[in-house]
Amino acid sequence: MVDKKRNLVLLGHAQCGKTSLSESILSAFLATTRKGSITEGNTVSDYGQDEIAHKFSINSSLLNCKYKDYSLQIVDTPGYADFFGEVVSAVPAVDAAVLVVDAVSSVEVGTETAWGLLEKYNLARLVFINKVDKENASVTKVLEDLNSAFGKTFVLLDNLSSSTLIESVAETDDALLEKYLNTGSVEQGELIKALRKAVISGNLILVVAGSALQDKGIKELLEAIVGFLPDPSERPAVKGLNKNKEEKEVVLSEDAHLSGFVFKSIIDPFVGQLSIIRIFSGKLLPNSSFYNLNRSSSERIGAIYFLQGKGERSVDSASCGDIVAIAKLKDTATNDSIADNDQGLIFKAIEFPEPIISASLKPKSRADEEKISAALHKLTGEDHTLKISRDLETKEEIISGLGDLHLEIMVARLKNRFHVEVELGKPKIPYKETIKRVSKVQGKYKKQSGGRGQYGDVWLEVQPLATGGFEFVDKIFGGAIPKNYVPSVEKGVLQAMAQGVIAGYPVENIKVILVDGSYHPVDSSDMAFQIAGRMAFQKAIHEAAPVLMEPVMDVEICIPEDFLGQISGDVNSRRGKVMGMDSKGKLQIVKAQVPLAEMFKYANDLRSMTGGRGSFNMKFSHYEEVPSRIASTIITQHQQTQKQEET
Repeated sequence: MVDKKRNLVLLGHAQCGKTSLSESILSAFLATTRKGSITEGNTVSDYGQDEIAHKFSINSSLLNCKYKDYSLQIVDTPGYADFFGEVVSAVPAVDAAVLVVDAVSSVEVGTETAWGLLEKYNLARLVFINKVDKENASVTKVLEDLNSAFGKTFVLLDNLSSSTLIESVAETDDALLEKYLNTGSVEQGELIKALRKAVISGNLILVVAGSALQDKGIKELLEAIVGFLPDPSERPAVKGLNKNKEEKEVVLSEDAHLSGFVFKSIIDPFVGQLSIIRIFSGKLLPNSSFYNLNRSSSERIGAIYFLQGKGERSVDSASCGDIVAIAKLKDTATNDSIADNDQGLIFKAIEFPEPIISASLKPKSRADEEKISAALHKLTGEDHTLKISRDLETKEEIISGLGDLHLEIMVARLKNRFHVEVELGKPKIPYKETIKRVSKVQGKYKKQSGGRGQYGDVWLEVQPLATGGFEFVDKIFGGAIPKNYVPSVEKGVLQAMAQGVIAGYPVENIKVILVDGSYHPVDSSDMAFQIAGRMAFQKAIHEAAPVLMEPVMDVEICIPEDFLGQISGDVNSRRGKVMGMDSKGKLQIVKAQVPLAEMFKYANDLRSMTGGRGSFNMKFSHYEEVPSRIASTIITQHQQTQKQEET
């Protein structure tokens, strides 16, 4: 029965006790044989080798248990910002949430981030104030901080007869408020009904206080979950696009047509890929099939599982409200929508956070190089905040993620799961070279060593090209150079451009004019004119005021107003320019242009400066000349590298 189902996500700041709470819930209702401990590395949620080693959650985990005659499915999520993608994927798949807050630390950055995500999806929620047994714990202060931070009515669920609770509930219902003001009391049945309505609508947030480690407040929390959070048919509307691109609403019922969404994929070392699917409506049976609307194809399925951490239990059906796993699907991936047939709805894809930090990726051995592509493909299929790309200019493989810790964990997984070892480094900056004035020079290549010699002679003029790119113009008159050698001259120029002249970086924004030259009827050749063209170009660049150019990024930095001065000053210290300001609710948006060379560690620096409350994104804007002081250092380093290679 759908009204006896509850599914929810546990979320909050790192170390607030989400996993301990899930362990306490499972052990309290005999879903596990013994209560696990993060310290001992034996919790149901944190079962991964890297999670056990680090003693914190890295992946979201699925759990389930029975409470009275209710079926509960719980998604335990990480708290660290580096793994926020796991939270982002879990929230659209559930109907409600329990926001866990540390009774000592109170509202933290992760609390605010999680709250913002719940607001985005309009999910009903409860708050569990954890660690009330700790020294300096203060439930009162946490309640004050919650009210101040989020502007909602937070009410401690101590007992249903408290005047504070009754008054708060009455204020959400005009009829109930009038009755309460007239009689001074409310019947408990009316109160509970109004309270449930207020919680589901988000007009009131119930708070339970307790201690996961000491199993305090667990029963009260479970009572609040089944009593006041919505069942799958009461959740906020779920909308999708039909085959005609029209937005329609899902009928949230077991009797409706099948509709589901793949919100997560897990690469299991034993069974391969597990697709985690939220069923919004209808029913799905084992050994049947569904229609993948994104791929326009049918997919056969075998067994259907409920997950309990790394454990699994096969079920005889999945229906409205269930979160299930299906193994070894051939054509189905995260963000795919499933239905009975092509008449179903395609749901909006999860918007995962964009990577904010990058590193170059280099296999340690030839054997690692052969295995790395398949391993990275599996990792990115499981983690959509991990990006792999190849910089065509620097010829480097680039791995990008949400922080240093994120990349560190992924490198460890490459080694432990796939036996691939890699080295991370700072990505090379794709500098470019260009010129600032016109020059005209001769390049002559003449070689005689017995027999037929080599002869090529060209005059080139180089000019800055304001429109960008490269242009080669043939202005030879009177047959000074035969037409069949002109392409060879251009080929030599292009070779020199690719290798660079002053620091080894590609030359761009330049016009090259072939104005004169000479040839030998016997000794001239394609190769001789290639070499002559390369020599002339290199000489011409040196005489045309060559400069080094660097990529400049458009950067948008989102911060609380308190940090505005500090962030603006930091942008200037990075050779950046603040281009403007904007606001987004309580946050300020600083729009700036900053050289890419100054941005590689910005994610860590911004977190440090703002206590984790700042975020940013950036994209390429344009190239600018590198300041001479910095350019001379880059050129010197290039020259030293060349000397080392020659010796």
